[in-house]
Amino acid sequence: MSQHVGIWIDHSRAVIASSSAGQVTTRTLKSDVEGHPHYAGQQDGGGEKKYEERHRAHLDRYYDDVIDQLGTPDALLILGPGEAKLELQERLRRSKTLAALPVSVEAADKLTDAQIVAKVKHHFQLKG
Repeated sequence: MSQHVGIWIDHSRAVIASSSAGQVTTRTLKSDVEGHPHYAGQQDGGGEKKYEERHRAHLDRYYDDVIDQLGTPDALLILGPGEAKLELQERLRRSKTLAALPVSVEAADKLTDAQIVAKVKHHFQLKG
């Protein structure tokens, strides 16, 4: 049986909608990535470059946590309002196990869990 997964993602949370046996279930993964304010001088540990490196490392861990939650889907739909959806897609391309996974990406503003489930069902033409 095929498994399809949809993810709505931004830098603060990811909602993962998985289809299996005709049911779509959701789970939410919160990010510990802080907001990305504009750099304004010396910060704890020095410099804009170090700050950007720390921020990128936090995002990479977040994306890895999301990828760990996917299991082994047959296809993936990534939704979201900003850069996170594209950053996750790039992270997937570098994954050893999921690099060949068919991935669709769509822009989507804030959605409720029910709206995410509806988009996943529509995209993958799931009944129910």
